[in-house]
Amino acid sequence: MTQYGIVLAGHGSRDPDGLAQFEALAQLMRERLPDDQVFTHGYLEFAAPTIDEAVRENIRRGAREVVLVPGVLLAATHAKNDMPSELLALAREHPDVTFHYAAAMDLHPKLLQLCRERLMQAEAGSAALVRRDETCLVVVGRGTTDPDANSEVSKLARMLEEGLGYGASFVCYSGTANPGLTDGLRLAAKLGFRRLIVLPYFLFDGVLVKRVNAAAEALAQRHPELEVLRAAHLGVHPHVADVFIERAREGREGRAHMNCSLCKYRIQIVGFEEQVGQPQVGHHAHVRGLLAREGAPARKVWTPYEPHPIEAESFEIISRERDWSDVPAAHLGVMQRLVHTSGAYDIVEDVFISGGAVEAGVRALLLGRRVVTDVTMVQTGLKRALLEELQIDTWCGVHDPETHLLSQEAGITRSAAGIRRAWQKFGNDVILAIGDAPTAITETLRLIREHNWRPHLVIGLPVGFVGTRESKDALRRTLQVPRITNRGTRGGSPWAAAAVNAMLIEAKNRLVTLQALTEESSVEGVPGA
Repeated sequence: MTQYGIVLAGHGSRDPDGLAQFEALAQLMRERLPDDQVFTHGYLEFAAPTIDEAVRENIRRGAREVVLVPGVLLAATHAKNDMPSELLALAREHPDVTFHYAAAMDLHPKLLQLCRERLMQAEAGSAALVRRDETCLVVVGRGTTDPDANSEVSKLARMLEEGLGYGASFVCYSGTANPGLTDGLRLAAKLGFRRLIVLPYFLFDGVLVKRVNAAAEALAQRHPELEVLRAAHLGVHPHVADVFIERAREGREGRAHMNCSLCKYRIQIVGFEEQVGQPQVGHHAHVRGLLAREGAPARKVWTPYEPHPIEAESFEIISRERDWSDVPAAHLGVMQRLVHTSGAYDIVEDVFISGGAVEAGVRALLLGRRVVTDVTMVQTGLKRALLEELQIDTWCGVHDPETHLLSQEAGITRSAAGIRRAWQKFGNDVILAIGDAPTAITETLRLIREHNWRPHLVIGLPVGFVGTRESKDALRRTLQVPRITNRGTRGGSPWAAAAVNAMLIEAKNRLVTLQALTEESSVEGVPGA
């Protein structure tokens, strides 16, 4: 009888040390599996073989039942979206093969035992004898956009603190989540313990583990009075191999343990309500097998923005039928797109663009800053293809339950509450695009005035007769931030979206220009060119 096949799906890394350790773990698993077990491994990103190649090799060896094991510690985006999307595509490609998806490692007794081993090794390497109740355990997680996965790191830290008798535990993350690595170590150092022991909760060596070790070393140099010990990451170990093998068997038997009770894609979780039901879409195609591709481009090739033929003809008419010499060149793209949206040339006389505002907006977009809108109509009016190409997120909180609660408790409109939440969630790293609610402008100005909020750009172009004129006049007089607004009652969500779209187009075209200049300078630097 043909054994079922196991595919270990790793994340992949640019760091050769990380890849070498993953390969060593895969070899350890082979040694611990039956001799006739079909086993292959592949990578989600950067390295080869890719996951789909590993699955095809598994099938080529005779497997007609394949279990994909996510080779990751915690179930976050890669385990919940990217790897399942690979599996769905493979299931369509091979309808005669039965596919199973195993659970991520998550917290497992053997992993707790391995963490204890790493911590005791670090303690044994110190010349000092310090009681554990005088030691603070600092667990460093990878950090993700998934609160469920991040919370598992906190759970691990608490279990180790209580199980091993440490005086306290502290959690920080190497990226994405807060507190970050440097801030976390700095805060932990202030807790008054004689010793910190830093445990990087990572499977393999790599860029992030090296970053953790460097930060711990820097902390020790800054605080010679504090002993800072560095525990090793989990690494290649029989316990890790055994947990992956156990997950494979559970997956094949239909017993894969998935902690879905707080999964933001299945359940409405506070602060993440809008992500319920998001489709399983991979986000890794651009780096799949990247390091193994011969002649792979070192960077994305940018192409100029190509308008629809009717759009292009419209802008030819707009450019031709008005003398634009009175409009600064930097403002021309925004002005013409507002004319295109409104269908009226005379709005140019009412639009106000502060000095450097368009440039501030374009630079913010090139930095990947988030666009916050007061209503969903502005959000849906943004050019989706450009947002995706420039990797820019948008956010509108007007319909979130938390916004409704804040509106009720604070006695403000939902649009104003959404703006206040944006200030709380994202700080200064946003572009505001307000196209509907004068109260959103009013709240923005209050936060600028009273709380020193400094968005990269404020676009305030609401339409209406109640408070609209007054709020836009107040925005025009606010000197602390770059701003785009207009006089009078005209405006609306399409106007605000149009202003952002003009800057998205400019950002894309600027990348094209930069790319051409870079290529030209490279050619000039080649002897004989």
